[in-house]
Amino acid sequence: MKKNLILIFSLCSFTLGIAQSNIWSAEKANAWYKQQGWLVGCDFLPSTAINQLEMWEAESFDTATINRELGWAEGIGFNTLRVFLHNLVWENDAEGFKKRINTFLNIASRHHIKPLFVFFDDCWNPEPKYGKQPEPRTGIHNSGWMRSPNMSVHNDPGKWIILERYVKDILSTFRNDKRILLWDLYNEPGNSSYNASSMPLLKDIFQWAWDIRPSQPLTAGIWYDNKDFNEFQLANSDVITFHNYENAENLEKEIKDLLKYGRPVICTEYMARTRNSKFETHLPVFKKYNVGAINWGFVSGKSNTIYQWDTPVPDGSEPKIWFHDIFRRDGTPFDEKEIVIIKTLTGKIK
Repeated sequence: MKKNLILIFSLCSFTLGIAQSNIWSAEKANAWYKQQGWLVGCDFLPSTAINQLEMWEAESFDTATINRELGWAEGIGFNTLRVFLHNLVWENDAEGFKKRINTFLNIASRHHIKPLFVFFDDCWNPEPKYGKQPEPRTGIHNSGWMRSPNMSVHNDPGKWIILERYVKDILSTFRNDKRILLWDLYNEPGNSSYNASSMPLLKDIFQWAWDIRPSQPLTAGIWYDNKDFNEFQLANSDVITFHNYENAENLEKEIKDLLKYGRPVICTEYMARTRNSKFETHLPVFKKYNVGAINWGFVSGKSNTIYQWDTPVPDGSEPKIWFHDIFRRDGTPFDEKEIVIIKTLTGKIK
């Protein structure tokens, strides 16, 4: 979910001495990974939702669309989805939120999909509000996506007790749920010019998660050139996750660097066609190294992610080359050739 330019950082010199004792051993992480098969999927938001709140609030929780779109995901061989939660839904309706997460997990399980959930996110709009969400702004990528927590909470540690309760309640409720692949604790910490101010919250959410120590692995993905963040995330994640929106040569180099840590590696964001990050070039690289591949976007909808990050289309016309996303709302693909490539590599086409 990049808003800033991705910079690739050389990882080979990192020291891992700050890891806590309750991080999984490399042996345990690799044994877990062997049980999963090759992980392929997408960052998922139903096409009828503009953001995480609209996905999860009771009034807009759209099980019919979720079920239909997860059926399309299953049909092309996807076996995982990365899905963002939001603290404001829990703060306003904790029990209902947990019930809806359970419903979502039931739907995903019927489609043989194990999702991973994201707690915090430093990207896009700074002050979300619970309730009816804004309508999409014409031709603007992710115009309604919301940070979690609000910037005003992010910047005030005195308010973090509610975040701790949220994280611990969700993890305690689903700590042994075999339908969940893993927990992605914090998306792109330091984005939106937060920079180092996000480090305390990143450290705290790891500690809160360790206090519960769910049976599923914990991670926070590296995403840009910041030694302190990358060093901490690599040292304290059970499995290594990362984002890469660069070309295939760059991707392969980063994968080789990350595999040196001896832990499973999963890419939780890639695929931006106009940046030469494509299924036809990248999926074969992921499969070659048995690295999980989770692309941004699935069905073109209210998120407007067919448009590029910083290139609005004022009249809202469809770009000739979509930035993200795979299907239209009627289930037809943007590019049928991509579907053949995905299904071939996932084994749906023999």
